Order: sequence, then structure tokens, then C-alpha cells
Amino acid sequence: MTEAAFFPQLEIPNTIAAGPGPGHTDARVLDRFASAGMADHMHADVLRGMIECKLMLRSVMGTRNIHTFGVAGTGWSGLDCLFSAVMPGDRVVVFVNGTFSGIDGLTLRMKAATAKELAASPMDPQPASVKIVTVPHGQSVTAEIVEAALAEHNAKWAAMAHWETGSGRINDLRGFSDACARHDVMGLVDAVSSLGVEDFRIDDYPGVHGWASCPQKGICCLPLTYAPVSFTDRYIANLRQTGCRTFVHHPILEARHWGIVEGKDVGKGVYHRTHSAYAVAAFHEALRITLQQTVAGRAKSYVFHEAALRDAVTAMGCKVTSNMPSLVVLNLPNKLAGREMELVQTCRASGFGIWPTLSEPVQVRIGILNLLNQNAITDIVNRFAAALNKMGAEIDTGRMNERLEQHYQTLVAAE
Repeated sequence: MTEAAFFPQLEIPNTIAAGPGPGHTDARVLDRFASAGMADHMHADVLRGMIECKLMLRSVMGTRNIHTFGVAGTGWSGLDCLFSAVMPGDRVVVFVNGTFSGIDGLTLRMKAATAKELAASPMDPQPASVKIVTVPHGQSVTAEIVEAALAEHNAKWAAMAHWETGSGRINDLRGFSDACARHDVMGLVDAVSSLGVEDFRIDDYPGVHGWASCPQKGICCLPLTYAPVSFTDRYIANLRQTGCRTFVHHPILEARHWGIVEGKDVGKGVYHRTHSAYAVAAFHEALRITLQQTVAGRAKSYVFHEAALRDAVTAMGCKVTSNMPSLVVLNLPNKLAGREMELVQTCRASGFGIWPTLSEPVQVRIGILNLLNQNAITDIVNRFAAALNKMGAEIDTGRMNERLEQHYQTLVAAE
């Protein structure tokens, strides 16, 4: 008897993914993935798709950076590529205000640590050249915080998450870029949660020289495909001087496969590693959809629907502490405080995938990635209210739905 006989075929049901990400993938993206043929990764149509993807990415990201392309994998793959230029001994300032900016900080400590510093604490190095600026959970990184840190520390690099999904806070991108430019520091930005959700152009932030995002949030492209990255000429020139200790996530080598060689678009890419025809087709369609909807239009829609969700959960007695339009982070009503994990597990068991925060204090996160319509928001609100009522919240769902309908009508009228 083979091992396979012990395991039935895996069936994973559809659920409502109402967390911080991944987000729901458009059916057109899944269709392109499933419809792609089994093709050689150097096939002409695959390479043409990659060329068109990088051109669409430049439009989505708002940049003339020639080194703009996708890194195969999740957002962590894109971030690892972004941080690859940081070498042992480099002076770095990192701003941390949640779980994921904290992991960015750990990544940079690993990359900037000398061999001796890394050996002293391999899983949690503390290099003397890296300054971690910690901002309390639930607060944003401000221009003043960035300016003070960069004025004090003579850094080569500075890193910040644009949107910190761990606490649901937007950090000051303009203040970060301006301070980096003032102090001649090369800024690196984690845009994993903001790209495709907020309307911004990266070329408007000249203090930032490297950007990384992900495929499964604002771009809404599952199955996992390509994490968007973009680098300025200065970043690439620095990398050519110092090199970096990676092959797979080497920005210059990765770019070559996307037809970017010696700072120019050359058409056909040069082999770097195997790319999936399925992933290229899906990523291509996701970018087409983004450009059809427009980044500005999508950003406006997120603001519109998040306002309805925020109003509803606030009326349930929850306190929202986030300011991201794709996600609400909240504290439960006082009489339910401390039962956050119980609530999350109850919701997940019913096919309603909300998330807790991954760092203290424990809060609840409800996301609306690619759930931008009244029916989806109403479903989320009713599922959440029902889960709270099971815990004794006594929410009048009838009145809640009337309030939600009135709120939508008010928003429609305001349009």
C-alpha cells in the first residue's frame, strides 16, 4: 500500500478571507492562471508577458525606474531582494511600530551584522551599526521621529514600512523621504500593504531608493506570483560597487531575466532562474485589472468601504485604533476584553477568516482586501456581530443592518 492511500485528496473550502492579507483573487486572474499552457519558461509568449508586466508595474507604481520588476514569491521575497544591498557593517536606521516592520528590522540586523556579531547571536544579532527606533504599538512613525533619528545617526540606509499591517497604522512616507534626502541617506520602503491600495507615485519620494511590495494584497494576485520591486539608479550603482551575498534575490541578476540589462530595456530576458508560465499569466492579468480600475479609483473605493465597516464595528462597542483603509484594527467592548483569540478561532471555524494582532497588546484585525462592495461589507459586519453575540454582546443585528444601509446611502449621496 502506498503512502497516498492513507490520505484522501485535499479539499480546501472557500472562506471569506477578512484578514490583513492575502486578499481575495479576482476570478479573471485565476482563469488566466488555470488557462495558461505548459510552456518553457523561456518561451516567447512567457518572455513577452514578463516584458509587459514590468511596463505595467512602472505605471502602477508611478515610476521611471528602469529596475522595476517582480521577484518570484511572497512579499518576503521582495523585501529580501530590497534589503540585499545592505552589507555587513553598513550603518542603518530602522523604524519599527509593529510585527512586520519588526521583522524588517531583524532582517536588516542579520544583513548588517559582521561575522563576529552574527556568530554571537545567530537568530537575533545586535550589530552596532544598526539603530532600531521603536514606536509604540498603535502609533505611526512621524516625520519628526524620522528627522530626529537621522540627524543623530550618520546612516547609509534607513528603512520603514509604509503601512504597518501588524498594528494597522500608516507611517509618514513624505516625512521619511524628505528626511532621507536632507541627510543624504538611501531610504528603503516596505510597501507590502500599501501598493495597489493607496494612490501614490513612488517617483514623488526622491529620498527613497528601493521599494518592495507583494502580490497577494493590493495587487490581489494569488496563486503566489511576483512581489513588485523598484530601484533607483543610485541604488543599483551602489550595488554594482559593493555586490551582495545572494544569487536568487540579486536585484541586478533578477532584472536581467525581465529584459533589463546594463540599465536598459533590451527586450528578451537573460536566464536567471526558472519562471512559471502560470504565474506570469496571472500576474499579467492582475496588473491589467489594476490599471483598468486605476490606482486612484481603487484607493477611493477602499476609503469608501472601510468607512462603512469602521462605523459598524464602532457602533458595536469596539474601539478602532487603525488608520488604514484596507483594514480595521480594534479593541473589543470592555466586557469581552481578553477574549480576542476565542473570538478569532470561533470566526475561523465558521469560514470567516479574521486575525488577531501578532504582537502585544492583542487586538482583532478585520480586512477588506478585494472585498469592495456593499454585499461583502454587509456579510462581514453580520458575521462579526453574530460572533460577538455568541459571546454575550447583545447586538441588535436588525438595527445594525439598517444603520449600515443608511450609511451606504449617505456615502452614495455624498458622491
